[in-house]
Amino acid sequence: MGILVFHSRITAIGTYVPQRKLTNDDLEKMVDTSHEWIVQRTGIHERRIAERDEFTSDLCISAVRNLVSRYNKTIEDVDFIIVCTTTPDFPFPTVSCLIEAHFQIQNAGAIDISAACAGFTYGLIMAHGLIASGLHRKVLVIAGETLSKITDYSDRTTCVLFGDAAGAVLVERDDQFEGFVSHHVGSDGTGGVHIYRTGLANRLGEQKLCDNNCIVQNGREVFRWVMRTIPNSIHQLMNKSSQTINDVDWFIPHSANLRLIEPLCEKLEFPIESTLHSLTHFGNTSSSTIPLSLDLGIRSGKIRAGDKALLYGFGAGLVHAGVLVRLQLDPVVNEPLPL
Repeated sequence: MGILVFHSRITAIGTYVPQRKLTNDDLEKMVDTSHEWIVQRTGIHERRIAERDEFTSDLCISAVRNLVSRYNKTIEDVDFIIVCTTTPDFPFPTVSCLIEAHFQIQNAGAIDISAACAGFTYGLIMAHGLIASGLHRKVLVIAGETLSKITDYSDRTTCVLFGDAAGAVLVERDDQFEGFVSHHVGSDGTGGVHIYRTGLANRLGEQKLCDNNCIVQNGREVFRWVMRTIPNSIHQLMNKSSQTINDVDWFIPHSANLRLIEPLCEKLEFPIESTLHSLTHFGNTSSSTIPLSLDLGIRSGKIRAGDKALLYGFGAGLVHAGVLVRLQLDPVVNEPLPL
């Protein structure tokens, strides 16, 4: 007797960005930088910043509300909640439990996962696994970050990059449509010294400890690792489904830096015109960049029903994860994100 595997697909998406903008002109007044320097090296023009009393759970709740209102979805019957974040409100309780309490979702498992900028793709793979096994039918996957709360705004190499945002998707069992085609995961813990959040133990020998435990990054080494690792991993992912990169309609990598995405596309021989990112107006929002980029593509009308999208996240750990999905989304309301 064969093993019964159930299909699943993404049935709805919602996103949220804070109202406050931090422009490159604003950063010129804070550190030794310029609009031209930032755009030339990152492609970023502005980013969104949470208010002092606005936290990751608040952004996630707003993203879920956006999902519900646009797709006319009910979430009371969600049976598992996965939140992907490196900036939870508290060490515990988890953000996922705060989400469960806010929406009064009964009988749902709730867990946070920390996989940095690969968090959302890890969350999708976990959600699909829970449904494919038959254990669950309806999983809420949310990525939310308030990176501004752990950014050192005296360090011009990192403070120009990061912003705050949240994105949520609903993954549901679907016996007729196979939404998840293939996936690939990997890690390289030896590279953890190249991007990390400072800690009280000072385990990595950092020279400076920020008051609120800030992000430290060696961008050059992270770039080298991405270029060594991700193209080959993407080819492995495609091979698992007997497809090639030419079968992909949209490539949605983690929006780390436009100057990283461009050579990555070149190495993959994939057109930059079919690559989606969220950098220009929102910066690097870690785990939130992929759902934000995906939603921008949906809201703009670029992504259509049946399109194949390759989502690939990579970041601190070092970790990476990718998933090839077929999209079947018909939003009720599809207003643009406020720019």
